[in-house]
Amino acid sequence: MSTLVCFHAHPDDEVFNTGGVMRLAADAGHRVVLVTATDGALGEFPDGILADGESLATRRRTELQRSADALGASRIVMLHYADSGMAGTPENEVPGAFCNVDVDAAARKLADVLDEENADVLTIYDPNGGYGHPDHIQVHHVGLRAAELAGTKNVYETTANRDHMKELVKANPNWAEEDNSLDLDTFGLPESEITTVVDVSSVMDAKRAAMLAHETQVGDFGPFLQMPLDMLEHAFGREWFRRVGAAPGLTETALPL
Repeated sequence: MSTLVCFHAHPDDEVFNTGGVMRLAADAGHRVVLVTATDGALGEFPDGILADGESLATRRRTELQRSADALGASRIVMLHYADSGMAGTPENEVPGAFCNVDVDAAARKLADVLDEENADVLTIYDPNGGYGHPDHIQVHHVGLRAAELAGTKNVYETTANRDHMKELVKANPNWAEEDNSLDLDTFGLPESEITTVVDVSSVMDAKRAAMLAHETQVGDFGPFLQMPLDMLEHAFGREWFRRVGAAPGLTETALPL
């Protein structure tokens, strides 16, 4: 049995980029550990969805557990850093926000998990954090340093296939109208830089269930939950990674588990 550790910034980030590989790994008998840097307290959520006195952070922790169950994670570790908010917001300047914490100190916390679990594979984000979110970018830096401290050799940057996304938006122009903040020229990585493409279409039911678990984040998942399964598989039936330190020309169809 091998151990896969997936490091993400906020509750719900696990679904899009690594939800499928988590479920595949669990189904193959491997141990899956989900590490989340922040509580996601600055996320947007629909009016009226929280119970009286319920905080968004508390609710998102419950949703995270449901998602992790759907994806087969054996353990959730929360590092309890403050959500930094979207790029360019005042929360980016808060000293305790995750994007501002000491990289070595945060990396030591993650390295302790890697050591405890004797991790075989660690997933982090690409250098731009997928789409430039400050917390995602910090996950990249902290994750690289943690792998160095723990001696974890197999590190994979989870990313989006920029060329694939451009094709999807071209075929669904209403997506671009709904989210004009997305810069497709910097989103994810070009296909030429991706080393590893994992077909996760066989576990799309689990991935959809994980999306449904994050009820407060319907703004992130709503447009996709109404898709027929074949369309959902076309959009999210593959997960893309770049292996850190890979030799030129490397192409893989699975993580080394």
